[in-house]
Amino acid sequence: MTPVPADKTLTALQLAHCASEPIRVPGAIQPHGWLAAVDVRQGSLIAYSVNWTALLPSPGDLLPARIQGALDPVIAGRHALIDGEGPVSCGALTIGGRRLHVSGHRLGELAYFELEPDAEDAGARAPIYSLARHLVPLMQRTGAVGELCRVVVTEMKRLTGFGRCLAYRFDADGHGEVLAEAADPGYDLYAGHRFPASDIPPQARELYRINHIRLIGDANYEPVPVRFVDGRDAATLDLSQAALRSVSPVHLEYMRNMRTLASMSVSIVVRGQLWGLVSCHDHAPRQLSWQTRMACEHLGQLLSLQIEAKEENEQVSEQLRLRQLTLAIVSQLADSDATLQRLVDEPGPLLRLGRAAGAAVILNDRCWSVGETPDHDTLLELGQWLAHRVDQVWHSDRLPVEAPSLSGSMGAMTGLLAISISRLHRHHIVWFRPEIAQTIVWAGDPRKEAAAGPHARLSPRRSFASWKEHVSGRSLPWTPGEIHAVRELRQALIGIVLRRAEEMAEVAMELGRVNKELEAFSYTVSHDLRAPMRHIAGFVDLVLEMEGEALSARAQRYLAHVKEASAHAGQLVDALLDFSRMGRSAIKHGSIHTDHLIEDLIAEQNTLTKGRAIEWVVQRPLPRLWGDPLLLQVAIRNLVSNAVKYTRPRELARIEITGIEDETGTGLSVRDNGVGFQMKYVGKLFGVFQRLHQNEAFEGTGIGLASVRRIVERHGGRVDAWGQPEGGACFSFTVPTRAMLEAPSGDTPSLPSPRTDD
Repeated sequence: MTPVPADKTLTALQLAHCASEPIRVPGAIQPHGWLAAVDVRQGSLIAYSVNWTALLPSPGDLLPARIQGALDPVIAGRHALIDGEGPVSCGALTIGGRRLHVSGHRLGELAYFELEPDAEDAGARAPIYSLARHLVPLMQRTGAVGELCRVVVTEMKRLTGFGRCLAYRFDADGHGEVLAEAADPGYDLYAGHRFPASDIPPQARELYRINHIRLIGDANYEPVPVRFVDGRDAATLDLSQAALRSVSPVHLEYMRNMRTLASMSVSIVVRGQLWGLVSCHDHAPRQLSWQTRMACEHLGQLLSLQIEAKEENEQVSEQLRLRQLTLAIVSQLADSDATLQRLVDEPGPLLRLGRAAGAAVILNDRCWSVGETPDHDTLLELGQWLAHRVDQVWHSDRLPVEAPSLSGSMGAMTGLLAISISRLHRHHIVWFRPEIAQTIVWAGDPRKEAAAGPHARLSPRRSFASWKEHVSGRSLPWTPGEIHAVRELRQALIGIVLRRAEEMAEVAMELGRVNKELEAFSYTVSHDLRAPMRHIAGFVDLVLEMEGEALSARAQRYLAHVKEASAHAGQLVDALLDFSRMGRSAIKHGSIHTDHLIEDLIAEQNTLTKGRAIEWVVQRPLPRLWGDPLLLQVAIRNLVSNAVKYTRPRELARIEITGIEDETGTGLSVRDNGVGFQMKYVGKLFGVFQRLHQNEAFEGTGIGLASVRRIVERHGGRVDAWGQPEGGACFSFTVPTRAMLEAPSGDTPSLPSPRTDD
């Protein structure tokens, strides 16, 4: 694509001048007819075209009266004109020996009458009759919009006698794409070409929307000025509905550059918006009668209705297909745990809903994807970027332009459609489309040129030869139906999430009530059991002391077993009491110096295990923890004593303690070379009374690791375990730092969910 030379670059002022040209009030008409404007209330002449002297030779001061007298039969019926509607036929008049057709329309308090040479009534051969009898059934039998347009341009070319007739529609950027064409030999062909939006400025488009037909009989015409009877400036007379309205000199130059001396445009208006145009061209001047022009306007209206009906049928079919996909997605999610990452488990409906190559679910610092998507880090960056968008649904088919900061990492993905599920979290569902490079064929270089010199003006392009542009960085655009479908999906997903949240809240309330009852029960039972256990041990001691010599060896052995069992039961009761207190006591946060704590615990264990060879490996410095000093001391003591206990079979026990600092917080890891365990039982380790080894081999109550888990989870942390039979075990935990707990709610890092393996 050849760049525009520096001396040909258009200025913003020139472009603004083109877009603001006063085409509604040109102050002139085309010379093949006559115009008169009459006051609706008084019936007096207000303005007229100066060419009336060809019909009514008269001195200038008598001409207005002669015009009004000639139009008196028409003026008498001015009440039939409806304000704002297009021109209607007012019959025929003979003035100055010439038979003229009169059409009229009304704008505000003025009635406009336009006179043109009249044609004989064609009866059954009239254009309207031909349309009703032959063309309408043919249009109804067409399938696609392109086929419908081909039928219409063929008929309009036959009806008007123009050398070329084409139909084109406007895209989202205002460019016109030619859908159908019929042309005589010697005419340039534009099928498949595009005309740039700058060919038809915004004010001209608005005129096409309200005035559905415009004929320019000769591009070389000399405009005929319009005068007000009272001498006002004629440029204030609104001619937007006038068929004779003079057009912009720039447009006439455009026509001549295109080798078109006569043109007619018929608007295609769908749902109140300008959808496209049917445009007729001829190398020679050509005029059309009122009847033929009205037939063409009616043909344009029929085409508009047919296009609207076909598009609505396509939209209904598309909406039905997309709604079925939405229902499939919602049903799939409702049958699961309702977490949105389940959407990627069965990705077919999700991808078809957006006709996408890939999709992803982004939740804060996590994401799940399927199909062709950017990498994990880019998806998280995209989630951050989307979090600053205020729209619930955001879409683009040219992402490198609208999000240049992401373009370098998005790869081939240039189309993005995203919905936001939550206003509090970065929770998005995203669809991706790849780049589709394409070549657009323009009818001439679409860039307008500015003439050089002190009196430079904006000029239309001089060539309409095929000009190719290679377009990249775009994907297929997202259709309104697809955007509406994902909006519906968003509402459905929010409903599911809210419903599941309510169910979980009810379950949580019930679990809380049950837990409190269980804690109260365990506290009561364990408290009430302490005294009987002590009594049993005490009475056993009394029997042995008082009757020991009279008892047999077997009886003494049995009593020793009873005392040992009661002592174990007492330890179990004490452990249950401690466990129940952990769920009720308030957490008092403080800074914990773990280096000192570990030194004390190692010294304590060395005292309790005299005669054992234990190698302690401490990776210093250990991190400081933020939590309840008493509770965390209990948790760490349980992990250390657990490692000491299960390394007893080793000649040299090795226990390694290291610090942990990651995105979940800070904590400790305790690794040993003991008997280990099978990972398939890892979920049982942290349950109350869950033991993986026989009581005879290793003593204990089965509550120590359950206590660790309860303490850590009450701090908002997490516990992990790893083991291998005869290969040792590793237990670790982390709790949130002080900064995490005290950060503002919008900046608080997401805390990990508690384990639910058991």
